Amino acid sequence: MGVLLLGGVVLLGASVQWMTGMGFALVAVPALVLLLGPHDGVVLANCGAGVICLAGLSEGWRQVRLRAMVPLIVAAACTVPLGGWFARRLPEPVLLVTMGALVTAAVLLLLRGLRLRSLGGVTGAVGAGAVGGFMNASAGLGGPPVSLYAVNAGWTIREFVPNALFYGAIVNVFSVAASGLPGLSPRRWGAVAIGLVAGALVGRTLAGRVSEPRARLLVLMLALVGGATTLLKGVWGLLPA
Repeated sequence: MGVLLLGGVVLLGASVQWMTGMGFALVAVPALVLLLGPHDGVVLANCGAGVICLAGLSEGWRQVRLRAMVPLIVAAACTVPLGGWFARRLPEPVLLVTMGALVTAAVLLLLRGLRLRSLGGVTGAVGAGAVGGFMNASAGLGGPPVSLYAVNAGWTIREFVPNALFYGAIVNVFSVAASGLPGLSPRRWGAVAIGLVAGALVGRTLAGRVSEPRARLLVLMLALVGGATTLLKGVWGLLPA
């Protein structure tokens, strides 16, 4: 049952990622953390998101704005080790509370479409990259800060998708290198692989049938439920026996 649940979570996350261009980590991280524990759940999310980003980038790498991405990537490279260290040092209930709170806050900010002048330009890029790198290594959630930066920098969706894939590919490689691979059995790795492939097929099939606004709203609602569940489990673990 655990193997089936793991494959289902990966399939769902991969489907929404291919369908909307975002959402694998937001949807999958809370469930993966509950199934595998904070460390393996986050690192597996890094692996899955990295694979999806690399696959998507194979079609859109010519649209990557390398000059604009340099501040984001350099800043993320500096904070990924700190995020990994942070995740290894916290007790599990505290880490669950932190992850749940980060997911919930990220979703609410994305729903609101926060706009601040300070989030644009080079300063915004450095800040988004630094926060994204830390959140990716500690909680598997490097995308929301970059999404907020893109909104405030005035990027169109066509500009955002290939650059977000590029950022995700690089930062997830950094995160896995800093934290190591998750300790999964061969059966679980097989379920993950099947989930990624099946999710790509499902997501691409649905991409032309579900409107982008509805799909993104679904992703964010699923992520909000997952974040709240993770937060509540962490709070429960902190209560005295």
